[in-house]
Amino acid sequence: MHGFLVLFGVLVLVFLLFNVLPGDPARLMMGQRVNQKSLDIIHKDMGLDEPVYNRFLLYVNDLSPIAIYNESATNSHLYLDPEKYSHTIKVFKFNPNRTLVIKFPYLRRSYQSREKVIDIIDSALPNTAVLAFSAIIIASILGIIMGIIAALYKDSIYDKVSIVFSVLGLAGPSFFTGLIIAWLFGHVLNRYTGLNITGNLFIIDADGNKILQLKNLILPALTLGIRPLAIIVQLTRNSMLQVFTKDYIRTAFAKGLKLRTIVTRHALKNMLNPVITAISGWFASLIAGAVFVEYIFGWEGIGKNIVDALGTFDMPVIMGIILITSVLFVIINILVDISYGLLDPRIRIQ
Repeated sequence: MHGFLVLFGVLVLVFLLFNVLPGDPARLMMGQRVNQKSLDIIHKDMGLDEPVYNRFLLYVNDLSPIAIYNESATNSHLYLDPEKYSHTIKVFKFNPNRTLVIKFPYLRRSYQSREKVIDIIDSALPNTAVLAFSAIIIASILGIIMGIIAALYKDSIYDKVSIVFSVLGLAGPSFFTGLIIAWLFGHVLNRYTGLNITGNLFIIDADGNKILQLKNLILPALTLGIRPLAIIVQLTRNSMLQVFTKDYIRTAFAKGLKLRTIVTRHALKNMLNPVITAISGWFASLIAGAVFVEYIFGWEGIGKNIVDALGTFDMPVIMGIILITSVLFVIINILVDISYGLLDPRIRIQ
């Protein structure tokens, strides 16, 4: 229920931001060729000639899986356009023209390319997901290992270096870190690393075949993973130190168990909850926050798409990406809540 309320709040906020704030997307599309007659035609085609509350009702109707279908509609005002929707299941007929139907949510079409927003997201989201997943895997593995070592050797030189690294990792903005990493490893040290400043997950050869290029993933994933890595290192260190004060850990030491056994079988499982919270939160944030990293490295994901859409005020693309990202964020957090009970039997999902 809470997740639904969050999504509805995001929907309302996003709609108001891009439908109430100053700026006419039709004028932006036409540029210097603007004239009133053309503006009127485009406004009607986009539904911008309707009052704001009517546009909001239409938008909710488009997104809702249960919606009103108007079989006689010739435009997109207030009801579903028969030419834009497919795979509908009719539930209840109000009158000869209007029917309650079940359908897939419809995210409109791009103002610029006229391509369906869902198709734009479908082609870009896998790239962003691969980038975010790679970044969080790198950050999680390295962060947990570095944090455990820092806890085991508390107050050592390594521990102090890890603290400094965490502070620097959090202090550096993604766009600045990305530029430094791209310049250093993609340009200065290119002859040694073989890495490019820009590139995508796949390239198209002369025969039109897709060729996987995993090396293009390294620099953007490293850049995107630095901030969560810094957080995970410190969380793991602090959680491990706290667990080491528990009676069952002291008992394990008293029994003469090896340090590796105590860490892997007793301490690790009980200190993972705060770390998993950070990992899950950062993973959801990385999907939404990959904008600068994707733009710097030319990575064809939703981050780059949203930057391009902002430049042309392509509202359906911007709104669609934000809504899809919000849905992913809510789903990930629900999965994390479920994982708590699996990792720690003392926690029960109510």
